[in-house]
Amino acid sequence: MAEQGNDGRVEGGRVEGGRFEGKVALITGAGSGIGKAVALLLVHEGARVFGVDINAAALDGVAAEAGERFTAHVADLSDPQACKDVVAACLAAEGGLDVLGNIAGIAASSHLEDVTVEQYRTMMAINADACFFLCQAAIPALLERSGNIVNLASNAGLMGQAYTVAYCMSKGAVVQLTKALAMEYVKTDLRVNAIAPAAVNTPLLHNFQVAEGVDLDLMRPYMGFRGMTEAQELARLFAFVASGEVPSMHGAVLSVDNAITAG
Repeated sequence: MAEQGNDGRVEGGRVEGGRFEGKVALITGAGSGIGKAVALLLVHEGARVFGVDINAAALDGVAAEAGERFTAHVADLSDPQACKDVVAACLAAEGGLDVLGNIAGIAASSHLEDVTVEQYRTMMAINADACFFLCQAAIPALLERSGNIVNLASNAGLMGQAYTVAYCMSKGAVVQLTKALAMEYVKTDLRVNAIAPAAVNTPLLHNFQVAEGVDLDLMRPYMGFRGMTEAQELARLFAFVASGEVPSMHGAVLSVDNAITAG
């Protein structure tokens, strides 16, 4: 990973005043894209990272880059029991939990009438259900250490988008999960926030295929004018939100979308 300046607090591979020294972070989707970027940055800032992904080979690559502070765990988060088992495995390995990063997700484009039941259920299971069951399992441990949750939502959870109805629904659920949890635990030290990016330069986006026969006029409002965001940008924001540098940040949904949802 590239060296960071004061914002990343990493110089020459050494932790410089790491904000996460002594902390444990459970990061899903850690094998690639935003999850990988977050995992590597948190490791550099002193955290022990329990990285979860369905792709074992990808996790092995991250582990080789991150070193001994990173623990790889393969799991299919579309299974609610697997989500509970992931948290249990993290607690058994690390002895506690300070940060839950719900980053794993999938995306797909399709005409509404072409979406199968299986495709719909898979989208909701990974993007929304997994976040719910991971939060449910992790919150008792997070409460013990005044920890926090950072969910990865999307601009698609804040605005309607043609040809991605199921995806928009799943990310809208993440937005509401974040706000509802924030209210339920507002009298505790637990913090719950979300980050809502638009297009990010990751394998997920590169593998995204627009359905055939779409009306491009309907898609232009959410294409934007400034191009894609880099995964490292999201990692730096994630680290800031999770660090607790602003303790009053609770229930926030932070847009990182080059103003797509601003107008």
